Amino acid sequence: MILFENARLWDGFAEAATPGMSVLVEGETIREVAPAIASASARRIDLAGRTLMPGLVDCHVHLIASMVSFEANALLPDAVVAFRAGKLMREMLMRGFTTVRDLGGATLGLRLAWEEGLIEGPRVSLCGKALSQTGGHADFRTRADTRDFAFFESRLGSLGRLADGVDAVRRACREEIKGGADYIKLMANGGVASPSDPIAFLGYSDAELRAAVEEAAMAQTYVAAHLYTDEAIGRAVRAGIRSLEHCNLITAATAAEAAAAGCIACPTLVTYQALKEEGASLGLGPESVAKIDDVRLAGLESLDRMRGAGLTMVFGTDLLGPMHRRQSEEFVIRGAVLPAAEVLRSATSHAAVLLRQEGRIGCVAPGALADLLVVEGDPLADLTLLTRQGAHLAAIMQGGRFVKDAL
Repeated sequence: MILFENARLWDGFAEAATPGMSVLVEGETIREVAPAIASASARRIDLAGRTLMPGLVDCHVHLIASMVSFEANALLPDAVVAFRAGKLMREMLMRGFTTVRDLGGATLGLRLAWEEGLIEGPRVSLCGKALSQTGGHADFRTRADTRDFAFFESRLGSLGRLADGVDAVRRACREEIKGGADYIKLMANGGVASPSDPIAFLGYSDAELRAAVEEAAMAQTYVAAHLYTDEAIGRAVRAGIRSLEHCNLITAATAAEAAAAGCIACPTLVTYQALKEEGASLGLGPESVAKIDDVRLAGLESLDRMRGAGLTMVFGTDLLGPMHRRQSEEFVIRGAVLPAAEVLRSATSHAAVLLRQEGRIGCVAPGALADLLVVEGDPLADLTLLTRQGAHLAAIMQGGRFVKDAL
């Protein structure tokens, strides 16, 4: 057992941290949280007023995307993709991310490798391959490329697969769920990193969207959708899609409709800033570079609209290739518009709701997994304490085990 004492505790919910608290960890879970805890057998750690908080959750990552070009990434040998993913996962964990949700590409094999201890990183909620229509956001072929996409779908480095028509969508959903997917991901709008679908393009018909939602519901899960434009978001909400990714161009009215429907939004602002500054030099094609500002410049305004509408937001980054190092910059970007406590809730308790793991992750409470960070300073007063690749994290605990201990 491990007993943290004299902690400034932020539990994943409150507006401020509470000083003088103790947390007892037994095995992989939290046993007790109180001002004072008696334990004769525990290792006692005096945090001397350091902040103790839940491990972070990034709700939009691509663990297999070690390159910015979707096509180049898909052509990598599977073994290279897997080893690079393992390195990326370790780096995420050292930034304090103890859980992530992969939005396309990660497979059951990656999770099994983590469970067996072959790689160290966050626990992963995955969708398998993201589903896209031909010419949609996961179809990275250029207009002149007539190769059959089936060649790419079987490769670990491909973020997605193609499915056209209601029957094909149903089968793809069933195959991904059978293969271990925790939820379904759809590409329901145009995107930046794909060459042939302008941002305004809609992905999938209403019937196809509803077919995916029905398949997910039958498997006791939900659908997440890649969305930018207000039109695309509105039709997704009405189709029953729960997780709204990006949402840069959402209006106040649609945000209110989404909130009323119980949807959760996952903005990913840091990726557009990174793509603007680094995308071209890292291999992003000119067609994609030209689309970046269409969504980048509207990002901060979308946060304000969604918060005003009461639409719950979670933390996401959506970074690719070498830009993954900028993961924690998302905290600072959001902090320019949102209160720090709200930004931190997006990466803890709100994220737990989206992943359907309330009370298990994203909080410091009895019975929760002991995913804990010890921060030098108060991140509620200074969000930059969560940047610099974990430099301000004195300790990182995942499932009751220290993966970093500089206490």
